[in-house]
Amino acid sequence: MSDIKFYTHLPVQKSTISQLLSNDTLFSPCPPDWVVITTDIKNSTSSIKNGKHQLVNLIATGSIIAGLNIAYKASIDIPFFFGGDGAAMLVPFSLKEDILNALYEHKQNTKKSFDLDLRVGSMPVSEIYENDHKIMIAKAQITKMLISPVIVGSGLHYAEEVLKANLNSLNSCTNPLGYLSLEGMNCRWNEIKAPNLENEILSLLVDVVKPEEQHSVMSKVTLEIEGIYGDIEKRSPISLAKLNLNPAFTKLQEEIRVKLGQKNFFRTLSASFMTLIGKFYLPNSKKGKNYLTKMVESSDTLVIDGRINTVISGTADQCESLISALVKMENEGQIYFGYHITSASILSCYVRNMEADHIHFVDGLGGGYTQASKMLKSKYQKEL
Repeated sequence: MSDIKFYTHLPVQKSTISQLLSNDTLFSPCPPDWVVITTDIKNSTSSIKNGKHQLVNLIATGSIIAGLNIAYKASIDIPFFFGGDGAAMLVPFSLKEDILNALYEHKQNTKKSFDLDLRVGSMPVSEIYENDHKIMIAKAQITKMLISPVIVGSGLHYAEEVLKANLNSLNSCTNPLGYLSLEGMNCRWNEIKAPNLENEILSLLVDVVKPEEQHSVMSKVTLEIEGIYGDIEKRSPISLAKLNLNPAFTKLQEEIRVKLGQKNFFRTLSASFMTLIGKFYLPNSKKGKNYLTKMVESSDTLVIDGRINTVISGTADQCESLISALVKMENEGQIYFGYHITSASILSCYVRNMEADHIHFVDGLGGGYTQASKMLKSKYQKEL
């Protein structure tokens, strides 16, 4: 019988990420009857060059929210991973059909509204295991407000690459309409400048060359990051002082089109009005200030899905020190890495309620994760 509450029942690990990664006994294998579901936007680099970075992030965020809203109704926690231009989830088989149907509708809406191709695919975890890849997972206390899944093993990225190559795009869903709910999704913040004027924003991807060395090498990389930049709160690109809501009608129209698959003047007008109120209410009320504080603590700046994905704020000297350390590890054959440096980050958000249940997905401005991935892939291609 499937353990549909597998992830729900995993204990929360409260050590630092580097300590957690160094201890393989704290990780459990994902049940073989679970399913990997992935999405990504085809030709996202071109879309980002055309100024659609926030739209790309919002569509990817919508992929996660589509799954989370279905899982929430079933009282099941599922691990999810934001990648800038796509996303991945691990789900019990019992949720597979509903989530895929919702994503099929999200795919249709994305094509109809924005002429972007959202690719969607799924693969049983058992198939991943049959091809000698692992998915070992732990649940980590990242900040006071944020608990995130941490994966060691190449299984998730194996599934993503196979699904992309086969363009498994869900043309066979039997009952696709009516499952999609993107309630709670919003993207109402201006680009967020680095906390300090002298800081820059680094989007970084690190992949370990030898799967059997992932625990030790990933621990070493995260320890290097902690040593140079400090803990995750010190190096966060999101700060209270730089948050600024944008009530512009045109910006919110895009959000509503992603949510509904069509324009809706009155929903957009309502969202614009509420955002304008929030612009003054949030920084000037006790409840609003509490939400903003929790929002910073709930910003997802570190994703570990078999490789390290992180957005960091720091000085140019700190960045140079980290890149030098990573180059050394790369030259020693331990890792490949890609990065992108910019002056700001952007947020796309999922707010189920303002008190405690919200998460905020972070990417570097100008397609930070996408640009870093492009560099990373070019290094692999040179090895072929």
